[in-house]
Amino acid sequence: MAMEPFRELCRLTGEAVVKYRMIGDGDRILVGLSGGKDSFALLHVLHELRRRAPVRFDVIAATFDPGFPQFNVDGIAAYCRKMNWSHRVVALPMAEILREKAAEKRAGTVMPCVLCSRLRRGKLYGLAVEEGCSRLALGQHFDDIAASFLMSFCRGQGLGTMGPNVPVQTRGKALHVIRPLAFVPESLIVACRDGWELPSAGMCPYEETLKTGDRERFRELIERLGKEIPNLRSQMLHSLSKIRAEHLFDPEYLSLE
Repeated sequence: MAMEPFRELCRLTGEAVVKYRMIGDGDRILVGLSGGKDSFALLHVLHELRRRAPVRFDVIAATFDPGFPQFNVDGIAAYCRKMNWSHRVVALPMAEILREKAAEKRAGTVMPCVLCSRLRRGKLYGLAVEEGCSRLALGQHFDDIAASFLMSFCRGQGLGTMGPNVPVQTRGKALHVIRPLAFVPESLIVACRDGWELPSAGMCPYEETLKTGDRERFRELIERLGKEIPNLRSQMLHSLSKIRAEHLFDPEYLSLE
């Protein structure tokens, strides 16, 4: 593993964890492990922080097997065993679910990626409660968060994005959804990836749909702007951390008398 990028990855993650109070003593954390580089990066960093953090916490990984033949759930599970990570696999028969949803609508217009994401998130919430976890950690990095903000802004959904520490209620239990990689640019994860020798998660049959969606469009926009504007990501992070509500258009935050 390239040690310098990994040290920087740990530094930025630790900074975000401390600033937004993501992890406390005695926390049990469920990590959504999709099999992609980002969720694997999150697990590598959390286990490193767990080894040297001043607080005690436990980490469990969870992978949902969508039932597609291309999905390499066995490779993901084997990697977790090699790393001696606690890991759960939960079946999620997406092909069958999508067929049922399409039949209900009498047309094949179901948005598979949106539906899959919602179902996986609901399952993660439920599993976190079953495992006695107080935190659900997701692997979105800063590029994801910035793209989400631009999507919301440009689609008229308000000024918002995926928060670093979001309280939710599920099954009557309090849970915090945390994003420890919130300060991490995707390029840093890429710099660390080869040294981990990660398994391939396999192809989702709907992967081409993701490449033409809003999220990918705005991620490409950030990448292009980053080549033209110095320190674009750090400037965007600063802006997201410094809201000036009185200079926006929501009457709730304005003194109009």
